[in-house]
Amino acid sequence: MTTLEPRDTGLADATPALSEADGGGGGVLSGSYRALSIGIVSVVLLIAFEATAVGTAMPVAARELDGVSLYAFAFSGYFTTSLFGMVLAGQWSDRRGPLGSLTAGIGAFAAGLLLSGTAGAMWLFILGRAVQGLGGGLVIVALYVVVGRAYPERLRPAIMAAFAASWVLPTVVGPLASGAVTEHLGWRWVFVGIPVLVVLPLALALPQIRRLAAGPVEGSEPASFDRRRIRLALGISLGAGLLQYAAQDLRWLALIPALAGTALLVPAVLGLLPRGTYRAARGLPSVVLLRGVAAGSFVSAESFVPLMLVTQRGLSPTLAGFSLAAGGATWALGSWVQSRARVEPYRERLMTAGMVLVAVAIASAPSVLIEAVPVWSVAVAWAFGCFGMGLVISSSSVLLLKLSAPEEAGSNSAALQISDGLSNALLLAAGGAAFAALGGGTVTHATTEASGSHPAAFAAVFLPMAGVALVGAWVTTRLRAAA
Repeated sequence: MTTLEPRDTGLADATPALSEADGGGGGVLSGSYRALSIGIVSVVLLIAFEATAVGTAMPVAARELDGVSLYAFAFSGYFTTSLFGMVLAGQWSDRRGPLGSLTAGIGAFAAGLLLSGTAGAMWLFILGRAVQGLGGGLVIVALYVVVGRAYPERLRPAIMAAFAASWVLPTVVGPLASGAVTEHLGWRWVFVGIPVLVVLPLALALPQIRRLAAGPVEGSEPASFDRRRIRLALGISLGAGLLQYAAQDLRWLALIPALAGTALLVPAVLGLLPRGTYRAARGLPSVVLLRGVAAGSFVSAESFVPLMLVTQRGLSPTLAGFSLAAGGATWALGSWVQSRARVEPYRERLMTAGMVLVAVAIASAPSVLIEAVPVWSVAVAWAFGCFGMGLVISSSSVLLLKLSAPEEAGSNSAALQISDGLSNALLLAAGGAAFAALGGGTVTHATTEASGSHPAAFAAVFLPMAGVALVGAWVTTRLRAAA
C-alpha cells in the first residue's frame, strides 16, 4: 500500500478515532471541527480511491491508446511532478498559508484526471498524469499544514488516524470497482468521474480552512518564495525522472541518464531534507529518515507478495491480492491505537515495536516458499506488519508537526513526503535489481512476468528489506530531540 499515505472500513468506522478527544474539550467531530474534518478526510478518501483504482484501468488505457511501450512513464510522470509539487506546497503554505496550495492542488489534480480521461493519444495521457502528480503533491503537504494549524496538538493523532483509515475501503474496493467500471462503462470513466465528487468535500472544508488556517503564520508577513529550494525541487524531480528512465532501458547507454540523474538528485535531497537526516541526527531529522525507511522497506516488500504467491504457490491473482486485504484494517487499527491519549507518553516505544513488527512480517513472508508452510500464514504475518505500519506512519506525522515551528510546518511536511516517495522508488528499484539478478525475471510497475522465478530471488528481496526495517527500529530510538 502506498503511504500517500495511509489506509477505513469507511468514514463511519473511523468515527471513534474522530469523535473522542484526547483530553478535555471536544473531538475532531465536535461543532468547531466537524465540517473541516469531514471535508479533508473525504478529500483523502477520494484521492485514495483514485490511487488504488488507476492501476486496474491503466493497462486497458495503454492498449487503447497504442501506448504500451510508454506504459511506465504514466507512473513515473506522476511521481516526478509530485516531488516538485511537495516542495512548492511547503514554500507556499509556510509563506501564504495552505489554502492557496490546497485549492490549486485540487484544481490541478482534477484537470489532470480530465486530461487523461479524454486523451486521444498516449503522450496526452502521460501529460495528464504529470499534471495530476503536481496536484497530488500540492494537496498532501497542504493538508498536513492544515492539520498543524487548525487542530490543537491533542487532536492531531486522531485526525491522522482518520487519514489512515480513509485508505482501507479504497484499498479493498477500489480495484474491484475500477475493474467493473472499466469493463462496463470504459476506462475513461475511472478518470473523469472523480473530479465531480471532489466538489462536496471542498465546499465543506474550504470555508473552515479559510477561518482556521488561512494566511501566513500569525505575527509574520507574507514572504517571497525561496528560489534556491525551488531550484532544488526542479533538480529532485528531473533527477528522479532520469533515474526512472534509465531503469527502463537495459542498454549501456542508460548509464548516461542514470549518472546525470544521480548528480541532480543527491545535492537536491541533501538540500531539501533537514540537516543530519542521512546520519539520523536526533529529533526532526530522524523522524524524516524513519518515514522513508519504514515506507520504503514495507512497500518494496509488499510489491512482491502477490507475485510470490502466484508464481510459487499457484494462487490466482485475485486470491493473491486478497491475501493483503486484512492489512488495511490492521493498519487503521494501529493508527487508531496511536491516537489514544493514554499512549502519548509511550509514542517512541510504540514506534519501535511497530518497526519490529514490520521487520518480522517482511522476514517471515518468504517462509511460504516452503511447501509445508500454509499459504494463509502470509496474510497473518502481513496483518501484523500493517498494524506496525499504522503505529509508525501516523506517529511520524504527529511527531513532525510537534517538532516543527509553525512557519516551518510546510517545508518539513514536504521533506517527510519526499523521504517517503524517494525511498519507495529507490528501494523498489534495488529490490527489483536483486530479484532479476537471481533469476526472478523482469519485474516493473507495469508487469509482473516472472513465472519461472527462482525462490532465492524472492528471498533476495524480502530479507534485505527486513534488515532495512530493523535499521528503522534503531532510528526510533533517536526520535526524541536532545535536551
